[in-house]
Amino acid sequence: MQPVIKWSGSKRSQAEKIISYFPDYDIYYEPFIGGGSIMYHIKGKRVCSDICKPLIDLWQIIQNNPLYLIKEYETLWNELQEQGQEFYYSIRDKFNQTKNPAYFLFLSRTCTNGLIRFNKKGEFNNSYHHGRKGIKPDKLHKIMIDWSNKIQDVIFVHQSYEQILHMVKSNNFVYLDPPYFNTKGMYYGTINYEEFINFLKELNNKKVKFALSYDGIRGNTDRTVELPKDIYVRHEYIKSGLSSFNRLRGNTEEVYESLYLNYE
Repeated sequence: MQPVIKWSGSKRSQAEKIISYFPDYDIYYEPFIGGGSIMYHIKGKRVCSDICKPLIDLWQIIQNNPLYLIKEYETLWNELQEQGQEFYYSIRDKFNQTKNPAYFLFLSRTCTNGLIRFNKKGEFNNSYHHGRKGIKPDKLHKIMIDWSNKIQDVIFVHQSYEQILHMVKSNNFVYLDPPYFNTKGMYYGTINYEEFINFLKELNNKKVKFALSYDGIRGNTDRTVELPKDIYVRHEYIKSGLSSFNRLRGNTEEVYESLYLNYE
């Protein structure tokens, strides 16, 4: 599986291991969809959401009109090869004004290390990746069609994670991959820790099973967050490949991320 949307904190290298812990369920919910690495491997009815509207808009177009996105990307990519970084920054400005999903896709594939980052105003602010041309349109075409076929039965919703509480039932399952506690300010939006804990308690009250990916161990540094013991039943460490953010900082330590389960 190759990513169609690059997103910080991708679970591509861990997806199969994480999914091996999932229980049986009727409907799958993922309220921090990001790059969709887990969603890609899930079959059946899926409800995937995110607070980032351009991201949800992009997923919906990948689902319903991938050829439009491929054509738009090819046009932008060819212009970038001719004009260089000035064109990249012009598209970044246009995206921040319009939130056009096609611009968003282009930026995600040509920015430094594929790190999708926003400032406090919600503006995309990562720089152009010098020395890389971005994924070639013909390669992206194949990836885009593959993903479009995989997500035809997914319902994409623009909403905050709390809003799934009125949707989920006891026979549903929720996978959560929120911005991590130790990565504040790096990703789109932020979440209040206390409010998030209350949200998990509400899932427990509704007898909804969930799995939560969260901070773990990097090298000799333990960043595991002490979640309240009454929220989860199991805590596992999942080996992770190096993230693009860590590579950017020259960090080559082994990373193990936490996976909390509220079921055996």
